[in-house]
Formats: sequence, structure tokens, C-alpha cells
Amino acid sequence: MISRRVTETAVGFFMLAGLAALLMLALKVSGLYALVSTEGQYHITAKFTDIGNLKVRSRVTVSGVTIGRVSRIALDPKTLQAVVSMNVNDTIKDLSSDSVASIYTSGLIGDNFIALETGPSEDRLKDNSEIEETNSAVILEKLIGQFLFNQANSSKEKS
Repeated sequence: MISRRVTETAVGFFMLAGLAALLMLALKVSGLYALVSTEGQYHITAKFTDIGNLKVRSRVTVSGVTIGRVSRIALDPKTLQAVVSMNVNDTIKDLSSDSVASIYTSGLIGDNFIALETGPSEDRLKDNSEIEETNSAVILEKLIGQFLFNQANSSKEKS
């Protein structure tokens, strides 16, 4: 009777370990692991006037290579700008302090992401640094609206 109980307990522990491993694998594959664990990462922020459809967990890239993820998006109550917090892999140490953060869209109607372009400065971004120069998202609906507005105004002027 005791050996049966020991066997059942061992199977129970084995099942729990398997479920924990599956949970870790799911977090790693989904990209949520980067939000749960900030080990091996440093934190930078940037302010934008318009973030478009940028979301938490969006990619942060340099030269098209993903180096981090957006960890938080908030609104600065004084400037009414979006404050985007990013976690960047600490293996990327060459981001200059005059780097530029731009919001791009992958594809015509794809997800937004942040692309970082490094500048010539010798100073480097450190943990809790802020990127000063940013380029906000280009919103397709705004461009179409401006185009239609300009077309309407030019046709009124011709009349």
C-alpha cells in the first residue's frame, strides 16, 4: 500500500513539473516571458505625439532585428504625449544617446513597431534613459483625410 502511494505522489510531482515546463514554454513562445522577466534587459523610454496602433509587447528593432519589446504605454499629463517604455536586451550596448525612435508599420495594415536608429554620439543609453528625438506614427486615415481636404480646397480655388 505504501509503494502505491509513493508512486502516485511521484507521478503527481512529475505532472506538476511537466505543466510548469509547458507554461514556461508558452510564455517564451508568446513573447510574454519578456514582460514577466526583465533579467538581461535594460529600460528606456521615449515620448511620441501619436503612437498610432502601437501596443504593449510590440517589437523594438535596430536595422530590422528585434532587440526588445514595448513594456508600457502611458500618457504624460503635462505634455499630453504618449510615454512608451521599452525593455531592450542588455547585449545591445551600442545605442547612442542621440538615437532616434520612430514608429513604423509592418506592411500596409500590419502591426506598429519601434525602430531605433543610432546617432554619432559617443555617449550611450543606459538603464532608465530617455530617447529625446522621436518620429510619431504615420496614420493612413490622416493622410487620406489631408489628401481629400487638399483636393476639395484646390477644386474650390479653381472655380
